[in-house]
Amino acid sequence: MSNLAQKMRDFVQSSLVLFWQRQAMFVGAAVLAGYFYNTQLAITCYLAALATELFDLVLAKSVIRWHEAGGAGNVEQEKYYLNLLTLSSVFSAMAVSLFTILVAREEGISNHFAPLFFLIAAGLFAAMNNHQLLRVLVARLIIYGLALIYIPAHDLWVTGAPLDSELWLQFGTLLLVLYFIVDCSRVYFKLYHRNLAQMTELRQERDRAEHAYEVQSQFVSIVSHELRTPLTSIKGALGLIQNGSLGEVSPQVGKLIGTAYKNSDRLAVLINDLLDLQKLEAAKMKFNITTLDLVSLVRDAVEANESYGKSLNVTFNAHLPRKPVWVRGDHDRLIQVMSNVLSNSAKFSADSDKVDVTLELHGGKARVSVRDYGEGIPPGSKDVVFGRFSQVDPSATRKIGGAGLGMSITRQILDALNGSIDYESEPGKGTTFFIDLDLADHAPSAEPAPSATASVPATAKAAVAKRAGSEVSAHGPARRSVA
Repeated sequence: MSNLAQKMRDFVQSSLVLFWQRQAMFVGAAVLAGYFYNTQLAITCYLAALATELFDLVLAKSVIRWHEAGGAGNVEQEKYYLNLLTLSSVFSAMAVSLFTILVAREEGISNHFAPLFFLIAAGLFAAMNNHQLLRVLVARLIIYGLALIYIPAHDLWVTGAPLDSELWLQFGTLLLVLYFIVDCSRVYFKLYHRNLAQMTELRQERDRAEHAYEVQSQFVSIVSHELRTPLTSIKGALGLIQNGSLGEVSPQVGKLIGTAYKNSDRLAVLINDLLDLQKLEAAKMKFNITTLDLVSLVRDAVEANESYGKSLNVTFNAHLPRKPVWVRGDHDRLIQVMSNVLSNSAKFSADSDKVDVTLELHGGKARVSVRDYGEGIPPGSKDVVFGRFSQVDPSATRKIGGAGLGMSITRQILDALNGSIDYESEPGKGTTFFIDLDLADHAPSAEPAPSATASVPATAKAAVAKRAGSEVSAHGPARRSVA
């Protein structure tokens, strides 16, 4: 957007906002002039001013439509509308000035309090509200200034008053007032253009930041995709060696291979998390929204995480309703959310501990509660728990590693599904995470096909397997990390 187009838009928007205020001023001036001076003159001058106001109103709306249609940047059209705005302002200023001059003529030789006050008010109004366009401001001030000088100058010319006359005092006073109006115009003009320059600079900074973010997003996406192919080959080779397909290996080598395989798996999870984060932040993640049974989904997620819990000597206890609880959401993404939270609770539970999973209706929503009995989360850690690349315990000696992405991704997925996640924790007694989802208006009209039903647990297990060995989230004063 060019500066001229921006100035014209600001000018006409200000004109539209002040339209009824100007009408009130015109009506008040006309009523006073009609009652104390000449009714016919007041009506005629008011109609002339009203005609210029209507022309200005139509022109302002035309400029708004032109601007919204993307006309900004067309130099010829910008000049065309600038000329029309200047012409409209000239007509308006001439109508006001003619009205005050005619009222002054009705008064004869006097101090001309009313007409001069009208002119001074019009000049100040222009100084405060026409500072966007210098040409318009100058045109109005010249017309008002000439009228302001003409009224007392005409009396001086007609009367030939001496220098010690009050008419000369009035003339000198009006010159000082005119200087004050011009100075006010200068101040408002400078303030507006200073603010305009700052806004332009802020827009440029915003554009640069958006471009930098886009470049960063593309870089993460490209690097993540490029890492997948060699990492898949590395994992495949390590898996063959670990399974003995390439021959027997010594226990020491087998241990190293197992560690390498586990770390390559964690690296794969990190790459997938980076891709998910990039898609979520760029609003490019696709969601397949359907009506689904949350009871079945939670049961599948718990079953899929059982083997992972057993590896940590942790058991899941599910407390689920017998009847379906229908919600609207993306099945695979909700499985991902549940796997994040369940595996997180398992990781931070003590040996031979349990994790309770409950599904109930709460506040008109479906609520899944996942409670562990570990060390809990320190107070004031919510921003860290749901932050990106953040750890409650960021020290190098923390027992649970992780990149600090899992719970951030979980929250963003739930936000996209109009859901929410929060937690309650008491240090030393454990943590309960709450996942709230909107209930569906009704159950699906038809049952899913058998093949789709059979694939649900497999999908859940795949989601868990994808994140095996990764650190999803954390809580705890010393040993827990947010992932």
